Amino acid sequence: MIDGVTRLTYATPYSPGHPFSRADQTWMKFVAQRSGGSLALRPLWSGSLLSSDQSMEELRHGVADIGLITPIYVKGGAHLLRIQAGFYSGVRTVEDQVSLYRCMEQSSPQFAVELKGLKVLAVQGGNMPSLITRNHPVKSLADLKGLRLRIPSELSEVTKALGADPVNMPMGEVYSALAKGIIDGVVAPADTFRALHFSEVAKFYWPLEIARGAYPARAMTLKRFESLAPEQRAVLDEGIAVWEAALADEIRKAQAAGLKAAAAEGVQTFPVSPEDQVTFNALYLKVAQRNAGHLSRYGIDGTAVFNAGRASLHPDGSISCPVRT
Repeated sequence: MIDGVTRLTYATPYSPGHPFSRADQTWMKFVAQRSGGSLALRPLWSGSLLSSDQSMEELRHGVADIGLITPIYVKGGAHLLRIQAGFYSGVRTVEDQVSLYRCMEQSSPQFAVELKGLKVLAVQGGNMPSLITRNHPVKSLADLKGLRLRIPSELSEVTKALGADPVNMPMGEVYSALAKGIIDGVVAPADTFRALHFSEVAKFYWPLEIARGAYPARAMTLKRFESLAPEQRAVLDEGIAVWEAALADEIRKAQAAGLKAAAAEGVQTFPVSPEDQVTFNALYLKVAQRNAGHLSRYGIDGTAVFNAGRASLHPDGSISCPVRT
């Protein structure tokens, strides 16, 4: 602390103009104003500190005070956080994704185990992904056969069952992989046409609705958080809702901008038949339940978390956590 100001570093792999970073900047302004200037954030953009697959461990070791974390890419120690992202069938809005995450989080102490040493400052949902392909138009589920696709890890078994060859890589590497023909396509929301410039390297879009989940995406090393004054910790706690709302707002804006960019670049869109959507939804849920059961090999009751998630999602689409007894 210098002159009564506590300076905190914030690390992210994204550039300042990315939608995620614009939400980060909204949060930074809130923190500065609400703390009366006693908290000052120094952003470190464009991946200068944290990696995609080791961000949680790097943050625990104090590489930065606060950072963007990606448990869905972590290779070990975040098994439930990664797999639960595939439990969201039927959830359509960013806010509901976050609400369902919190219901499942309340159902199992394993979430806290995997987040040990971290103070979560925002849970992030996102636009529903669809299929973006380089030079192979997809017009039905049958067209997925043989395609090498970058997919979130929770969808690996789903795409394999449909005959595709799934690859899991950080999103920041996808543009290059598409440009070089290393992959044929990517499961991603339409916002990536603009935010990640995919409209430059991919020319086909198939808007299959693929449910996506929420996960802790902004965190602070717990030791650093506990070192702050009580009033400063209160500001950061209040800022959780601010950060999540800013992310949801930027995510929706990015989707509209992405579709506009795709149209301007001549990306062709093909409709999805109701039959293909129903078939995909059933497969998604079947694989999600099976993946939940597989977590038992790590001593994790993933089935209980899966069931808690399904019990939290009501037929009208609303979310409410089951009462714990």
